Amino acid sequence: MNNILRKITAHDVVVRALPGRVNSAAADKPLHKLESCSAPAWTRQFDELPKCILELEFDNGVIGLGECYRDHDPSVISAIAGSLLGSRLGALHRRQLPVAHCREYDGFECAVWDAAAKTSGLPLVSLLGGRAQERVRVGAWSGHRTKDDLPELIQEFAEMGYETVKFKCDLDDDVVGWCEVIARASPRMQVILDPNERWATRPEAMRRMRALANVGNVLCIEDPLPRWNLDDYAVLRQNSGLAVALHVSLPYFSQGQKVSDAVLALRRGAVDGFNFNGSITQFQQLALLADAAGMPCWHGSEIDLGILEALYLHKAMAAPNCIWPSDVFGRLIRCHDLLVDPLPIHPPYADLPSDGPGLGVRIDRAALAEFSIATHVFESP
Repeated sequence: MNNILRKITAHDVVVRALPGRVNSAAADKPLHKLESCSAPAWTRQFDELPKCILELEFDNGVIGLGECYRDHDPSVISAIAGSLLGSRLGALHRRQLPVAHCREYDGFECAVWDAAAKTSGLPLVSLLGGRAQERVRVGAWSGHRTKDDLPELIQEFAEMGYETVKFKCDLDDDVVGWCEVIARASPRMQVILDPNERWATRPEAMRRMRALANVGNVLCIEDPLPRWNLDDYAVLRQNSGLAVALHVSLPYFSQGQKVSDAVLALRRGAVDGFNFNGSITQFQQLALLADAAGMPCWHGSEIDLGILEALYLHKAMAAPNCIWPSDVFGRLIRCHDLLVDPLPIHPPYADLPSDGPGLGVRIDRAALAEFSIATHVFESP
């Protein structure tokens, strides 16, 4: 056998969020930042969009598991499957598959690396250079909230062991009031606020950030202003009293994000750390870049399911400076992660799913069937 890729199965699934886990009822806002077909950005909720679970079957019996980001294009899945079928696993250049970069690329990359690690009998982190740290720090997450909902939510997170919670926010949200409530409910809880570039102007951001600095429980502000405005990021960082982070999300192809965004942010003195998303190769490039600059990072997410989150843990484990709390939530947000065994998250840390080969996870077939909306099978002649 030559480890030839003979079959690809693509499962389209829709897995909704748990009730009350995204936003307060009185502050329920869509969180999908990208355009979706004809729908503008910020008009669809993330959990209504489909995801794709991939199984790449090789003739040595190995099955590589992958997961695409939400709102994938089935025609792109079909095209990539057609181009990869018949490939020999050992001949694939894993750092650059023979596929154009697109939002669907990372799901196939995940499956190829999983298959390679399983074939080698090693956990995937070993192919990434091995463990640079023993555990991955993780934080809790929420969308938009009202102050009335916060005490109970924060106390729940604190009792679970979380030390950090991240919120989405915009100009309408009383973020200073939020942080004051959180400081009373759990004095040790730190907060990451993510306006997703929506604080609009430097004066608006500065006013909020100086007041938040007085509260004293904010770990950092992520993407406070439009990303092109790095000079104002630097001003905020130098004068607000708070740390500023830039989210470099390479799957956001429609927004033109790229590795050089991190280089430019460093040259401008615009940030204190980063949130990184991207392929295995791109994440390693970005993490090493930040490490060379002496800056921390964390691994971001799109509120994903278990296969991608397991991959994030392997990637973060191999990066010595991935020490800010990563966006790995397990079953905290969605009603299932499609794994037999939940990820081993023991807040404020998470570990690898197992010491077994590859990602170390198994698909829950019953859950996959429950949430499936379509299945596509591609086979080589």
